[in-house]
Amino acid sequence: MSTTEILVTGGTGVLGRRVAERLHAAGVGARVLSRGGRPGTVRGDLLTGEGLDAAVDGVDTIVHCASSPYSRPRQVDVEGTRRLLRSAAAAGVSHVVYISIVGIDLVPSYPYYRVKLETERVIEGAPIPYTILRATQFYDLVLMALRSLDRLPVMPIPAGFLGQPIDAGEVAGRLAELALSPPAGRAPDMGGPEVRALASAARGYLGVLKSRKRVVEFPFPGRTARAIRAGALTCPDNAAGKIRWEDFLREKLRAVEPEGGTP
Repeated sequence: MSTTEILVTGGTGVLGRRVAERLHAAGVGARVLSRGGRPGTVRGDLLTGEGLDAAVDGVDTIVHCASSPYSRPRQVDVEGTRRLLRSAAAAGVSHVVYISIVGIDLVPSYPYYRVKLETERVIEGAPIPYTILRATQFYDLVLMALRSLDRLPVMPIPAGFLGQPIDAGEVAGRLAELALSPPAGRAPDMGGPEVRALASAARGYLGVLKSRKRVVEFPFPGRTARAIRAGALTCPDNAAGKIRWEDFLREKLRAVEPEGGTP
């Protein structure tokens, strides 16, 4: 096995951290890119390009997990990826693995999905061989949204929203496999073990918490909502995930329980 390190962008985030862990477990050096240059990482900023040349020096493969859905997404995701690829091409990087999202081409009304799709096009048009993996939403993100809604007297959920969320660790494992394999172009999509309405996931969340709070479904208008209700963000033929939603939640609860009982 080559001793060349693999660069993981977004390597301190929910997904990238797990990718780095799996690469280390496989005996592969993972160099983590961090805008702040925190200990154990290399400093590099996709927004400005600062530090990217040094970050990719000596790297053969990049696993590109960095994204900025809430702050300047086009500048970070699209233009930042262009900057990264310019540095990577000059350094002789031979493989870029990119994580994208299932259904982004079917929901063009959602601005962030347009950004992700444009980023895919940037990668496809670059001279470096690539692999693009589209995955469904992570359980961590669903949990974050439901915890926010759980602060309300009842839990309001858009009616009919369909998803197929997946454990981020399982996606990280797949990305590590792809990084250690030859470039594959567009890899098969990756979804969780079941297609499920968001209201059902919310009830599962409340059930694990043993909460009696009510889920109240309400109609949500617009093109994006129609596409989600139609299943645009699901890939039922690619249900690769094994960890179910309730199992993920129970594991999360165990991780935060103090010794001797529940919090």
